[in-house]
This record gives sequence, C-alpha cells and structure tokens, in this order.
Amino acid sequence: MDTKLIESNPSIMMGKPVIAGTRIPVELILEKIAAGETIEQLLEEYPRLTEEGVRAALYFASQALRADVVYPIREGNP
Repeated sequence: MDTKLIESNPSIMMGKPVIAGTRIPVELILEKIAAGETIEQLLEEYPRLTEEGVRAALYFASQALRADVVYPIREGNP
C-alpha cells in the first residue's frame, strides 16, 4: 500500500492525516464508509479523491489501530 498518499502537516487541517494533495481527512473517509457510502459515491462527491486514496485511508486507519493502545468503550457510545 502506498503510504505516500496520506500526509499530516500542522498547517493543513490542524495536522490531521489527510489524502495527500487534498484537505480530505482520513476520518471523513472512515465516517462516510461507516455510514454506508460506497467508494463510487465518495469519488463522485470528492472529484480530487481517487480509489487508491480511499484504500490508503483505510489501510492507514488499520495500521494506526495496531498500536498498543487501549481504547475504552463504554456502553451506549457509538
């Protein structure tokens, strides 16, 4: 997976990871896919986005969650 498609710069979106060359945050991609949008719908909504960029965002998120961090989940929280 091409990790160069994800970048983090303090002067862009307060340093949140974004698709390189855009201001589209990885978290936005995740939220929209979790809400049921397809990759095709994302590409229509964001013309600068590519399928490769969406897949890079998903891969980035999966790798970020591999860190040895405990994420407490309380009942009633989505």
